[in-house]
Amino acid sequence: MNRITAGQGLAGKSILARLGCVTGLDCIAALKALGEETRLRILRLLFKDPLSVNAISQRLKVSQYNVSKHLRIMREAGLLEVEKQGKLRLYGVPLDLKRRVAANNNVLNLGCWTFRFDKLPN
Repeated sequence: MNRITAGQGLAGKSILARLGCVTGLDCIAALKALGEETRLRILRLLFKDPLSVNAISQRLKVSQYNVSKHLRIMREAGLLEVEKQGKLRLYGVPLDLKRRVAANNNVLNLGCWTFRFDKLPN
C-alpha cells in the first residue's frame, strides 16, 4: 500500500498544515473545494470510509468522470489523501482533519469560513 499525501494549496502548503487561519487566495481554494454540493456529499462518504471512484460514483449516482474531477479539486486543496492498493486508488479524509473536526463538534473553522460537517447534504 502506498499513501499519496494530501494535495497542495495555492501557497504550496496543504490546507491541513494551515488550518489555523486561511486567508486570501488560500481561502478561495478552500471555499472552491467545499463550495459545491456534490463535493460535500463525497466528503460525507469519505469521512466514514476510504472509497474508490467507482464506489463513490455508485453510491451517489454520479458519473465516474464527475467524481474524479471533484476528487482532484478536493485533493489539491489538501482535504483528501489517496491510498494505492495495486491498481485501485482509495480516497479518504486525512486523519488529522478527521480528528480536528471531531474535536470541534463536527465544525471545520478555516478562519475565513466555518463548515458544519454534521449538516452536510445527503
